[in-house]
Amino acid sequence: MNVFEEIVDWIFIFWERLLYQRATIARLMRIAAAAGMNRWIWGNAGNASKSDRSGPRRGRLMLLLWIILYGSLCLMVEGQMKISPETVQQWAVSFGKEIAVLSTRYSGAKLLQKKYKDIEAVVKIEEVDGEELVKKFAEEMEEMLGRKMKSVKRLAEAAEDADLYHEYNETLMFEYFNSMLINKVDEDGNPMLLGGEFALEKNEHFNKLPVNTQLSNIQVPTNVYNRDPDILNGAYMSEALNDVFIDNFQKDPTLTWQYFGSAAGFFRLYPGIQWIPDENGVVTFDCRNRNWYIQAATSPKDVVIVVDVSGSMKGLRLTIAKHTINTILDTLGENDFVNIIAYSDYVRYVEPCFKGTLVQADLDNREHFKLLVDELHVKGEGKVKNAMKESFKILNEAAALGQGSLCNQAIMLITDGAMEDFQSVFEEFNWPERRVRVFTYLIGREMTFAENVKWIACNNKGYYTHVSTLADVQENVMEYLHVLSRPMVINHDHDIIWTEAYMDSVLFNSQAQSLLLMTSVAMPVFSKKKETLSHGILLGVVGTDVALKELMRLAPRYKLGVHGYAYLITNNGYILSHPDLRPLYKEGKELKPKPNYNSVDLAEVEWEDTEEKLRTAMVKGETGTLALDVRASLDKGKRVMFLKNDYFYTVINETPFSLGIVLTRGYGQYIFIGNVSVEEGLHDLLAPDLTIASEWTYCETDIDPAHRKLTQLQAVVRYLTGKEPDLECDVQLLQQTLFDAVVTAPMEAYWTALMLNASGMDEGVETAFLGTRSGLMRFQKYAGIEKRVAKSFLTSVDKENMFTLDHFPVWYRRASDYPAGQFLYYMPRQETKAGRIVIATTAVTVTVGKKTAIAGAIGVQMTLDVIESKFWAIASQPNDTVCSDEDGICPLQCDSFDLACYLIDNNGFVLISKQRKDSGRFFGELDGSVMTTLIRMGMFKRVSLFDYQAMCKMNLHSVSSARPLLSPFYGLASALKWFLSNFLLFLLEFNICGFWHTEHFADASAHKKRGDNLQPCDTEYPSFVYEPSVKETNSIIKCGRCQKMFVVQQIPESNLLMLVVQADCDCSRQYPPITMSPEEVKYIASVKCDRMRSQKIRRRPESCHAYHAQENANDCGGASVISLSASLFLISCFLTLVS
Repeated sequence: MNVFEEIVDWIFIFWERLLYQRATIARLMRIAAAAGMNRWIWGNAGNASKSDRSGPRRGRLMLLLWIILYGSLCLMVEGQMKISPETVQQWAVSFGKEIAVLSTRYSGAKLLQKKYKDIEAVVKIEEVDGEELVKKFAEEMEEMLGRKMKSVKRLAEAAEDADLYHEYNETLMFEYFNSMLINKVDEDGNPMLLGGEFALEKNEHFNKLPVNTQLSNIQVPTNVYNRDPDILNGAYMSEALNDVFIDNFQKDPTLTWQYFGSAAGFFRLYPGIQWIPDENGVVTFDCRNRNWYIQAATSPKDVVIVVDVSGSMKGLRLTIAKHTINTILDTLGENDFVNIIAYSDYVRYVEPCFKGTLVQADLDNREHFKLLVDELHVKGEGKVKNAMKESFKILNEAAALGQGSLCNQAIMLITDGAMEDFQSVFEEFNWPERRVRVFTYLIGREMTFAENVKWIACNNKGYYTHVSTLADVQENVMEYLHVLSRPMVINHDHDIIWTEAYMDSVLFNSQAQSLLLMTSVAMPVFSKKKETLSHGILLGVVGTDVALKELMRLAPRYKLGVHGYAYLITNNGYILSHPDLRPLYKEGKELKPKPNYNSVDLAEVEWEDTEEKLRTAMVKGETGTLALDVRASLDKGKRVMFLKNDYFYTVINETPFSLGIVLTRGYGQYIFIGNVSVEEGLHDLLAPDLTIASEWTYCETDIDPAHRKLTQLQAVVRYLTGKEPDLECDVQLLQQTLFDAVVTAPMEAYWTALMLNASGMDEGVETAFLGTRSGLMRFQKYAGIEKRVAKSFLTSVDKENMFTLDHFPVWYRRASDYPAGQFLYYMPRQETKAGRIVIATTAVTVTVGKKTAIAGAIGVQMTLDVIESKFWAIASQPNDTVCSDEDGICPLQCDSFDLACYLIDNNGFVLISKQRKDSGRFFGELDGSVMTTLIRMGMFKRVSLFDYQAMCKMNLHSVSSARPLLSPFYGLASALKWFLSNFLLFLLEFNICGFWHTEHFADASAHKKRGDNLQPCDTEYPSFVYEPSVKETNSIIKCGRCQKMFVVQQIPESNLLMLVVQADCDCSRQYPPITMSPEEVKYIASVKCDRMRSQKIRRRPESCHAYHAQENANDCGGASVISLSASLFLISCFLTLVS
């Protein structure tokens, strides 16, 4: 037989198989015979003529053509192949039994369920009272925060008394500990001035930082002279705070950092630390910029910033003006309201959407304004009168409508001169009450219009400053805060304030500390000297920090159930703490706070509350309850659960905060209680395979310094053995933990027996594990570390699979969503780098009467190879299968090139595929045609989820479209003019302090790269859920010239599906892949504007200090006289010419 005949024979055999039945081939042969083709096929050996010598070859060729023609006809009439659903069903049943036996054996799930079944007669199940629980949590938080407030009050009193008895000395010489200079020596080896030896020791309570708990020390910003008389006198006076710091810490060992921020600029911190400058050796931290300082120093305020963008403001003046605006914005908080107006020949709003209104000065809006300010350009003549009129109209309308802060109102005028007659504006809108203060900032060296600009401020209870360099901005902007604080100081109203959540990435340079969310409590410190009463002198602000995770420990996870949680919000509806708050994003390899991380609204996290009933009630400080059906995302949004949540909420008295807790019906409704003796429980608690949740508080180890190095398990054991009877421990949690330790104790022996029987172990089964509602975990490593694929599973870095302050392990949460005894299988996300592993997990329950509570979850972790080998062994009929009774391809084999077989989970993620790289991927990405059909048939449901904390790539044209288009020549000329003017002005106006203030250079370079940056956005993304009522289905998909058949079968007693698909029909043109990628929600301009302008319900601070009759309004600033130098005159002439 030659090569041609071999090829024809091979094709013949292939088509015989493809046409399903031998009967089809027989019919084809009969048709061929009837057509007189028989002699072509077999030849005529006796009578062959010369022309017929090639008969056999020609016959086979004709038959081949006939087969192809017939096959093509079949393609158009029916599916290319027929996959037997019965065969796939048999595979699914067999595979389901094998993995169930495997999972049950190595996990020991039946034994653990039996142990909990045995104790049902001696336990009782109680229903959780959510209203009582939230009330108790709130009271404990109120008590804790109350202790912090008392500490701050003691500091304020001590600081004011120290100042009262201190006489200012202009020539004072005083050596204080400067936190930048301590423990450093000069070139000669001598201690540096203001340095000296300062003992430091690592302290567990202060994040393992080296500190001195016996002394505080002082930090001074680089741009402030550390031997200035004001600094020396303030440092000397505030030495009295050392004893109070220590005394406070002894009375309340849970206190963290205590501090005094001086109005002069220095920052006294306890305990003392070594301050680390940035890479340039610069300390830009200025306590007067911190939110706690600003909020404590002033009452809420409405601010309209009016900036001159006329032609005279070009070059460095505009740069200074922009920096001034940004600095003012940085002094505003979420209780303040703001808008920005730019003027030249006409008046325009920097953000046209905000025309005629005030918007909340939260972080999101402030950052938005900064981007817009960066786009400002100069042109035309400056006419301030209309801009002032517009500003007064905004403020007056806000007051009339009950909008804004309803407290202080101010206009900030930033200009290089005011030439108009503007007195009539003040007569019309502000005199004689002078309810609106006007602060003026004269930009640049030119002093011609200084008197006019000063007159505006002095006649409207404001303050005038002259800002000639970038280095002047910070100090001059801060003056307005001292003016606004006067009524409060004169009245001696010590309002205690609490800040929104924030991260102190400036104070702490290590990532663990700088990314820690906290709130601060602060109080202003006033001068009590009678001779300065009318001036209302603010000495500074005292405060202390509260780490929010420490506050949330007072709402223990074990009391809230597997899906329950607690959360806190501010009076403005912003999240203070919530397990779904995601304040960080990744830029390259670095984690950074999102621009709007502390202005995430409750409605953006609990987005199922579409009518905002929950938010409204909590912001108003009400106590109540609300039920919601929610779609809860899991596994970083890849999976979704449908829960029925009950929300309970109340206010935390003496604070602007409200507390809420969530209990999920079916999971958080009940809690069971069992008793064992301490001796029995302690014996089992000491087992080597047992751990407890390290982030939970079983015993309080942070009160006594001697306990701070103890782990929670060590503390529990020492308490129960009587070695540390003074430890404060959660008796209810310890009782549950001891009970669970006893009930789960037999699992250690069970797992050990399996492991010792090495010959009977399946290779690739790596870890058995269990967890209970008390945070107790047991696990057995079946494989050694060198053989394990999942080396990080259940280690301290594997937060998703451990009990944390925010959540139960993901395998525990997923198991609780399925019936006890039914295993759920899944692969961890690819980005977790856990390797090709599978986790099988199931819930364990306790039932008393008609009440059922989840006791825990148990499971086994294995390599994917373990179930892969079983899958491929089952998903193939033997070659000797009797096919007479088979309706379809026979033998059906998944390793055939024309079949694609998959094992997918209930969310559509692939566990097993021929292509190993497909494991862990969403099936819709691999085959859009089949996934689309499954969704249409109702086997899978698409669920829309929303993320209002997403980050998207910034649109370069999203900020402003108002920049005029320039011709190339004009653009070049403008660039040259800008460079020359700025360079010459820079030579005159540069000073060394300005050099240290590098923020503006950093800002400039940051804005240049804006197109590569991410910005906050809203996204919508899908999740897919299997409908378990549909056990099996099959269908044919028409795809142009071919048709694709598939069969889907549920794997019994699991969350898995077996999917067999015809692989030789490409439908990708008709059915594109289905991805789970989030898509940005694009709002049309009007809707986006409405969202930005919207004023959500908020609870205003109770106190307001906007006016006092004894205030000395004549103290309104001044200006130093600068003579016009010859060089400046020449440069002015030059700039006039190039203009």
